[in-house]
Amino acid sequence: MPTPHIDASHPDQIAKTVLMPGDPLRAKYIAENFLENVEQFNETRGMLGFTGTYKDKQVSVMGSGMGIPSAGIYYSELFDFYDVDCIIRIGSIGAMQEDINLKDIVVATAAHTDSNIFNGYFGNTRFAPTPDFDLIFDAKQKSDELGLTTHFGTVKSSDEFYGNEEEIYFDRLRHFGVLGAEMETAALYLLAQKFKKRSLGIYTVSDNIVTQEADPAKERETGYTQMMELALEIAPQ
Repeated sequence: MPTPHIDASHPDQIAKTVLMPGDPLRAKYIAENFLENVEQFNETRGMLGFTGTYKDKQVSVMGSGMGIPSAGIYYSELFDFYDVDCIIRIGSIGAMQEDINLKDIVVATAAHTDSNIFNGYFGNTRFAPTPDFDLIFDAKQKSDELGLTTHFGTVKSSDEFYGNEEEIYFDRLRHFGVLGAEMETAALYLLAQKFKKRSLGIYTVSDNIVTQEADPAKERETGYTQMMELALEIAPQ
């Protein structure tokens, strides 16, 4: 039963929990460095997907591409066609608070968005999708156990990477405590709620929009191992 975007011919080729970075090369890195007994289930459009085991539990990892339109296709197909129960997004995020440092971890308790896709669902209602509470709780416990610097709060899922947001709105988001900006999580939380599934967004801070600090591209692909380990540790069976 391959879909237009995923090669897997049977749901058993994909684990019930899928970790999803935007970058397919990050998915490949995780499969090669954290998983055992790895089998590749997707290469359509270069969006690599792998299934293996981590500490005796089956886990899949697959790229989603950049932005809500791309990621939303893969989230929908995994939830609806392959009966995936849980997707954990693992990505990079631009911090919007000065006290959040490079390589800190952010866990999104809700996702704001400027995406017009939401208008097709709710019209003028500004629906705020949220993740699975038990996954947030597990992430907090495991983060403390591993001694990680982790921030819990809301994020903004932007439709544009090179946006032209007026400074007043950026400052207002900061004032209201938004931790950072990324591009996919609002779609993940929306679609998980639509299909009655579980989801969570975990990110490593790759840059700080306020201080203008930033990590190089290669570091974003392979260097964010604490985020990867945290996601793998809390991944449900």
